[in-house]
Amino acid sequence: MFRIRITALTLALLAFAGSGNVVAQTSPAVLPVAENALRAHLSLLASDLFEGRGTGQRGGDLTVAYLEAQAMATGLQPANGKSYRQPVSITGVRTLAMQSKLQTYAGNQTFAWKYGDDWVWWSGNQQARQSFDAPVVFVGYGIQAPEENWDDLKGLDCHGKILLMLVNEPQPTLTEPQRFDGASLTYYGRWSYKFEQAKRCGAAGALLIHTDQSAGYGWSVVRNGGTNEHFRLSGKEAGPALQGWITDAAARQWLSAGGQQLDTLREAAEKADFQPVLLNARLSGELHSQVRQIEQFNVAGLVPGTDPVLRDELVIYSAHWDHLGKTEGTGDVIYNGAIDNASGTAALLAMAKTAVQHPAKRTQMFLWVAAEEQGLLGSAAYVEKPLWPLAKTAAALNLDAMNFVGITRDMGVQGSERSSLAQHAAHMANRMQLQLAAPRADTGGGYFRSDHFSFAKAGVPAFSIGSGRDYVHNSVASLEKARAYGKRYHQVTDEYDPAWDLSGMVQQAMFTLNLGQDIANAAAMPVWRAGDPFGAIRKNK
Repeated sequence: MFRIRITALTLALLAFAGSGNVVAQTSPAVLPVAENALRAHLSLLASDLFEGRGTGQRGGDLTVAYLEAQAMATGLQPANGKSYRQPVSITGVRTLAMQSKLQTYAGNQTFAWKYGDDWVWWSGNQQARQSFDAPVVFVGYGIQAPEENWDDLKGLDCHGKILLMLVNEPQPTLTEPQRFDGASLTYYGRWSYKFEQAKRCGAAGALLIHTDQSAGYGWSVVRNGGTNEHFRLSGKEAGPALQGWITDAAARQWLSAGGQQLDTLREAAEKADFQPVLLNARLSGELHSQVRQIEQFNVAGLVPGTDPVLRDELVIYSAHWDHLGKTEGTGDVIYNGAIDNASGTAALLAMAKTAVQHPAKRTQMFLWVAAEEQGLLGSAAYVEKPLWPLAKTAAALNLDAMNFVGITRDMGVQGSERSSLAQHAAHMANRMQLQLAAPRADTGGGYFRSDHFSFAKAGVPAFSIGSGRDYVHNSVASLEKARAYGKRYHQVTDEYDPAWDLSGMVQQAMFTLNLGQDIANAAAMPVWRAGDPFGAIRKNK
């Protein structure tokens, strides 16, 4: 059971919240984070001056320059030789919707769906011009998971076909309550897996059927992301030639015209004996894209370790500096991304200021990664060419979309249970007189959606530190305020508010910094939990 209690740390945070001072320490062992520094960085990075910190945009270049200057001023040492920058080579692909002519057919009907409103699509293989004339196959969730005895493809020859897929994964049942990890979403349910799967089996394209419930967000999020420029690490084809999303309503209309009912197909897809269904439907036409090569940058600075042996090992604090940037049009066209993720970016700057003054036995790296919104590209590029050996990287602690509501009695550590980071988190919560937020089902697949996942896939114990949920002030109203952020997620309304109480954000930053220090001073590096699939990767490093 998790008891609620007001602690000395809580009272100290309340006393100093909004004062512009460094948050008071309850003991010399708990390092502070300056609220005024965090707020200053947050308000500036989320301002229109940085134009939403878009990948391949002027605002992104300004952000990198700002982070580089601040890392230098803070006293961090360059992590890439004499440079704070790590180049990330990216290919940008923008759909030329007006020049493209893609149509769908079913039965004797032709559908002229509206790009953006009914469906979105783009090139997954970074080609400027492509033609399609392909049959469409419904493949359920498109999952092949031997450990679950699940195969939606059943030997299907995917070449030259468009795969129509459901988002998410088969749901647990009364007889199989832990099927695909029960209520929690596994990587098989992520949209990125679907496109990767289509690429692996040689399909010409993949379209995902959207619902708010299965995706975890509304169509506006899909439209905003789908119609913007798409990016991939140069030379990496993460998907098939055509990839995109289609609304549930459009998919129903399309299937019905071909003599199939979507609800019937959905029901069949919940069973392991599901068989792919060749639809009485086709997709044809041309896809035109504007393709460009750009160079973005991760920014990284070091606090060297003090122990002559352990200094060769590393603890990473990460946050992504990018958001959706500036779009064309009228009105408010800047996606400022104040919470996602100017908050984490600013927090790392404030944390670094303290860390430089309090080095640990192991070396610490503050890493601001590029292009997270484009598929964790900056962190993926880092682990592909790490600035520090991954085998000597003890842990990666990530901050993404932080607490802007207020101080809490608990701290979110979902994902830490995969490794001995959970023990470090529990120890730190005890030192800071906090509770750990009660575990809950990861229905949105959060563990696979932020930059720590790139490190986990490379074998480094990693997770994102989340905000607590047990708010000290106006708990019900505060929780509703936090939940309401979902309406601003990836919208132009994710803007900085000077009235925000940043005591909770400071608390979250303090917990992360002190957790990292605890790991950096420990006798041994963290290890994966027995049986966790990422542990096998670690052993081979």
